[in-house]
Amino acid sequence: MSAAPSEGDKLFNPSRSIGSMTRQICDIPLRRDAPPRWWIVLLVLSSILLLALFLAVAWLFIAGVGIWGVDWPVAWGFAIINYVWWIAIASGGTFISALFYLTGAEWRNSINRLAETMTIFAVACAGIFPILHLGRPWLFYWLFPYPNTMTLWPQFRSPLLWDFFAILTYLISSILFWYYGLIPDLATMRDRAETPARRAIFGIFAAGFRGSDSQWREYRAAYGVLAVIIAPLVVSVHSIVGLDFAGAATVGWHSTQFPPFFVFGALLSGFAMTLLLLVPLRRWLSFEDFITGRHFDALGKLMLASSLALAYAYVMDAFMSFYTTDAAERASFLDKAGGQLAVIYWGAVIFNALLPQLLWSRRMRLNEAVVAIVSFGVIVGMWLERYQIVVMSLRRPRLPSAWGEYTPTIWDWLTLFGSVGLFIFGLVCAVRFIPMLSMFEMREIMTAAEKERRDGSG
Repeated sequence: MSAAPSEGDKLFNPSRSIGSMTRQICDIPLRRDAPPRWWIVLLVLSSILLLALFLAVAWLFIAGVGIWGVDWPVAWGFAIINYVWWIAIASGGTFISALFYLTGAEWRNSINRLAETMTIFAVACAGIFPILHLGRPWLFYWLFPYPNTMTLWPQFRSPLLWDFFAILTYLISSILFWYYGLIPDLATMRDRAETPARRAIFGIFAAGFRGSDSQWREYRAAYGVLAVIIAPLVVSVHSIVGLDFAGAATVGWHSTQFPPFFVFGALLSGFAMTLLLLVPLRRWLSFEDFITGRHFDALGKLMLASSLALAYAYVMDAFMSFYTTDAAERASFLDKAGGQLAVIYWGAVIFNALLPQLLWSRRMRLNEAVVAIVSFGVIVGMWLERYQIVVMSLRRPRLPSAWGEYTPTIWDWLTLFGSVGLFIFGLVCAVRFIPMLSMFEMREIMTAAEKERRDGSG
């Protein structure tokens, strides 16, 4: 099962025309009957998981955070683990859509829409966990510094406030960037819609875009500005998440390498989720002619580079634990590597640092089965990584008399799997109702390729 057809180094199948590409992509959102497999995924898989999330959150509102496994000394549990995990997954989409746009990487044009959509729903999943963890989630707006009659202001030194601003900024920027990139394609959908209702809906969201020279000029200038703004957010958001931990004088957390360490991990999990979604979706949507081995090759190399950077951070973590004179740091690392929960630490090392080494081989990078296994392993490994950071550090504070254990409850697991359902539900709906491949950017590279071919033959 290879992702590399005979034209494995091409960005698209040269036998495809601009007209056939536009027709195929437009047909998915415009046709009235959805394929049975779409309903199966939407109703059976994502709805069941989504129901689990609703049940878990509803019971949380009634009974409070005592239904979770958190207790002293592990006061942070699944809520923070899941938050860091989801916000990291979101980063890959922004990195692909914004940073590679600025560098002029043409291979991003086939996958940036999927990556941006993934980012939005991953950020949405991440955003619910800090709010749920507040204890009184219905008062989440108290985090916002608004004028109020109680003359109360948030604690600006609190990492929770940093998270609030970081996620809010990231979510708003991601939605704006995603929507702005959709506008030319929404205009195409408007022009191709057969019913007045669909023409009206797509026309509203197309915001009057008609494709005139002046509109394209202004569109590209604004899109470039948005890309310049949002690209550094990938680093800033995850640096803030890393500072949340590094700012605490907790054993295992108080490290200067945490901000870059979190950025490396975020990029790795983001690239892994993008590849994991590409494998089924390119076949489901018959996008094999537009998502080729070239894309798997590029993303595989990026995932390998991110894995090597994270492996370096693992080595530095071990080195610094023994280089320091802090006996508690050394004891904490020995507990991680050889204690009761060592399987979690070594699981993270194997999935995040060792398994991606298969991608040194180009044949492996082009093999969809291998790519799916490695990507899924990284997603699991990154969750284990967050588990060992949060739980294994908190359960062994400096005073042995304060040591304790942590056991997640069924409500913790339901919330985790429910957030996965929310993510799948959002993606499946997006696949059905918006074009999942950037048509106007594909037209540009197809036109350029055709011109190059004509010039070469002439």
